[in-house]
Amino acid sequence: MLEVTVEAIQVSLISPHRLILLKEVERERYLPIWIGACESEAIAIRLQGVTPGRPMTHDLLLNLIRDLQATLEFIIVTALRRDTFYAQLALTQDNAPLFVDCRPSDAIALAVRAGVPIYVEDEVMQSAGITPDADLLGGDGSAEDEELEIFRRFLDRLDLDDLPTD
Repeated sequence: MLEVTVEAIQVSLISPHRLILLKEVERERYLPIWIGACESEAIAIRLQGVTPGRPMTHDLLLNLIRDLQATLEFIIVTALRRDTFYAQLALTQDNAPLFVDCRPSDAIALAVRAGVPIYVEDEVMQSAGITPDADLLGGDGSAEDEELEIFRRFLDRLDLDDLPTD
C-alpha cells in the first residue's frame, strides 16, 4: 500500500465529471481518478475548511459509522478493472476489522472528513499512476528550456480576442 494525499481537483471543460489527483507521499507520482461533480464538491468543501450548517451525505455516513461504535481507520483504492476504480473503507468495530466496498470518490470524501490516511494498492499505482516529465516539473535549465520559455512568453502576450472572424 502506498500513502497518497489529495493534490488537486480539476474541472473538465468537456465533461460534467471532475478529476481528482492523488499524489504519492514518497515520490512524484500521481493517480488521476474521474469522479462526479457532487463528490468533488463534497471533497473540496471539506478541504477548504467549510462546515455546512447541516450534515451533508458524507457527514451523515461518518456520523452513522461513529454511532455504530465503529472507527474509520483508513481508505484504500484497491483495484482498477475495465477503467473503473474500486475502493474500500477500512473500519474497526468491537476490535474487529471490517472492510466495506465503495467508490473511491465516496471513500476520499469520508477520509478527508475523518482525517484518516488514504492509500492506493501498489498494483493500481503501477498500472494507472503517472509521473510528470522533467519538462512539466520545471525543466533542467538547458538551452532548449530557455527557448521554450521564450515561446511561452510569446504565447502569453497574444491577444486571442483580436483574432479576425470570417
